[in-house]
Amino acid sequence: MKKTRTIGMLATLAAALLPAAAISQVSSAGGPGSGDESERTYKYDVYAGYAYSSLNQVNESRYGLQGGSVAIRRDFGRYFGVFAQGDAFQFALKSGNPGKPTVQSVFLGPDLHAAIYGKVSGFFHGLLGGEHTGGESETPRISFAGGVGGGLEYTLSPRFSLRASGDYVGASFSLTNNTAQLANSPHKTWNSRAGFGAVYHF
Repeated sequence: MKKTRTIGMLATLAAALLPAAAISQVSSAGGPGSGDESERTYKYDVYAGYAYSSLNQVNESRYGLQGGSVAIRRDFGRYFGVFAQGDAFQFALKSGNPGKPTVQSVFLGPDLHAAIYGKVSGFFHGLLGGEHTGGESETPRISFAGGVGGGLEYTLSPRFSLRASGDYVGASFSLTNNTAQLANSPHKTWNSRAGFGAVYHF
């Protein structure tokens, strides 16, 4: 009787452990080194794309500038990261701006991001760095600059996605028609920016 009860208990225990063993096998099959890209997460991403900037820091400017933007982000956990971004705006949308203005900028800042729905995620970041305006003889040559921005990202695959973003950046340059009496007094400006491009995660 005891022997029968022991065999029954062992059979029950084996039946209970069988699903756990199966789950463990499935889990290890999708783990690191298995080749299943969808289960992997990446700490870095690089972005490159088209960029547009309004041009409020140049007097009498009527049209914004087009150019490009590149950025790299390092994630620390699921929602937080830090990033560095460089922008160059070289070409006017239309003729009509005074002179031949150009804008270059470099920013660093924190980044908060999270999944929104399905393959769509969103992010919000702070910008802190410097901005240079060329072709207009404004001073200073490089101004302290900063602002905020955010955007959306659509996942194409674990390594590739598309990103659309917008920023609002403030800087301080002198007016181009300053007189000696004004002593090149600074003129605070705010420019809206937009960008669209591709992201690679690694």
